[in-house]
Amino acid sequence: MFEGLRARLEKLLADHTPPGDPKARTVQLHAALLELKVAVGVLRDGMVATERSLVAERQQLVDAERRGQLAAQIPDPETVKVAEQFTGRHRERVQVLEKKLALQREELVLAERDLEQWSAEFRNARQGAGGARTAAQEAAWRDLEAAGGARPETDVEGELLQSQIDRRRMDEAVRAQLEHLKKKMGRE
Repeated sequence: MFEGLRARLEKLLADHTPPGDPKARTVQLHAALLELKVAVGVLRDGMVATERSLVAERQQLVDAERRGQLAAQIPDPETVKVAEQFTGRHRERVQVLEKKLALQREELVLAERDLEQWSAEFRNARQGAGGARTAAQEAAWRDLEAAGGARPETDVEGELLQSQIDRRRMDEAVRAQLEHLKKKMGRE
């Protein structure tokens, strides 16, 4: 179950993340991380259900063994045979459930390890998308600055100009709305 989920998540990340787009990769990684968290919860729930089944089956085995001992005291070979069959079935079922539980525990350990790894990768990607740049990106920004460009985070003039443009647009929108209201009320 878990391997299929992991393969689907990795394929989703590969298919839907444009190369070189760290923000898109971070978004996809977050979605995959959420799906993995759900899968880990499902694995834990499955393990709890198996543990309950194992407890119940062990009790049925104890009951079947007790009944087998009582049947051995009766001089009826057919009753003894049936009791032995039931005891054998319950014993086999206990063995199967013990194996299943051991495998579920191993699978949960793998899933939790992957969850921890993906969580760390997501944290790193989120931090990287928010500000940390690669060496190649830093070199490109230095080249742009040398040519007279400015980084968005250090471009004070650009910010001021954008603020003025935004202010003009807002003023124009207010004037247009005021004109519309005047026309609507019959005033010019």
